[in-house]
Amino acid sequence: MKVVEIATACCLAGILVAPVYAADGVPAGYRHFTHVKSMVILPGHPLAASFGGMHHVYVNDKGLAALKAGKTYPDGSVLVFDLFESTDQEHAYAEGARKVTAVMEKHAKTFAATGGWDFRAYKEGKGANIVKDAASECFSCHTAQEKRDFVFSTYTP
Repeated sequence: MKVVEIATACCLAGILVAPVYAADGVPAGYRHFTHVKSMVILPGHPLAASFGGMHHVYVNDKGLAALKAGKTYPDGSVLVFDLFESTDQEHAYAEGARKVTAVMEKHAKTFAATGGWDFRAYKEGKGANIVKDAASECFSCHTAQEKRDFVFSTYTP
């Protein structure tokens, strides 16, 4: 049985507790998680060189209550940051090619050195994890969000 078939069967049965991962390390069906926000970072923004483009952020059910309450995330919480090129199509911004898909998964004891979070990223949303040193490549920026359990995104009803 394929990973997608397993994830679909588990979702339909309502028994999906931990995320199911595709062979590339990205949570299967993450675009069916709760959509947190979208934004476009344009040239001129301080993060444009690294994160310019169209962003979509998703959270799984395990992390949704913590996101809404602004509380510490429980183990098993997953946030996915999907970054695409931003294209101007007839004066409207649209998704272009996928640049990277980043995943944060909470396991407080296992990843204590990075605030309890495992940080992974996949170029073009597939292949091998491109994060070599999570502490310097990811967590160093996320430390500014310590009061929100190292998560940048906030919930807006």
